[in-house]
Amino acid sequence: MKLNTILVEDEANSREILRNYLAKYCPDINLLGEAASIKEALELIDKHELDLVFLDVEMPFGNAFDLLDQLPNRSFETVFVTAYDHYAKDALNNHAAYYLMKPINIDELIIAVDYVKEIRQKEDVLEDQVLKSKLNKVDGKITIPQQDGFQVLNIAEILYCKADDNYTEIYIGNKKILVSKTLKYFEDALSKYSFARIHKSYLVNVNEVVKYRKGKGGSVVVSNGKELLVSASKKKELLAYF
Repeated sequence: MKLNTILVEDEANSREILRNYLAKYCPDINLLGEAASIKEALELIDKHELDLVFLDVEMPFGNAFDLLDQLPNRSFETVFVTAYDHYAKDALNNHAAYYLMKPINIDELIIAVDYVKEIRQKEDVLEDQVLKSKLNKVDGKITIPQQDGFQVLNIAEILYCKADDNYTEIYIGNKKILVSKTLKYFEDALSKYSFARIHKSYLVNVNEVVKYRKGKGGSVVVSNGKELLVSASKKKELLAYF
């Protein structure tokens, strides 16, 4: 599989180094163009159907996040390339697939490309198909604390859990139960069952996932029709269930 790719980097020397590394060490890259500014990048993105964008953070008249803000429905993966490590959290929040520091380490570059390739191959197979988990339905119960006591839930009936500060919303069908426990608590409590942390806000029962959709981080649709975002850092782990 070839990954249709562009480079977005304002420094000509940095573009040349990355271009040469990709040509020599990453045969699965199909480099379609290069951009030195946000304006040029938007023109290339509009022109091509892309799998991957290598994106420098600091650019003239804006930065990488300004560019991504203009592309809320993007379907390509991003690999950030920067000399500044303090952008890592923002990159993660913008669903970056990988974060490379300058000067670029060749081994890390190869890992980043292989990571994106594996994700795209799996996405192409699964996108918008009716999914069936490799795992069997789970048996078991979990006790949920309530103000007036506790409630016992069948684990198999839980569709997903959603973080709400120090509370967690548990969804069973279209019914919501609010519990005074963090999402991390339920992630630990359900760790031996078929639940995947797909996002900082979501823990999903993979047996209830019926569709996967590509996007800036991707998303899943669960059996009640609700669509949940998937973080780029969690995508590979989730797709391995199917």
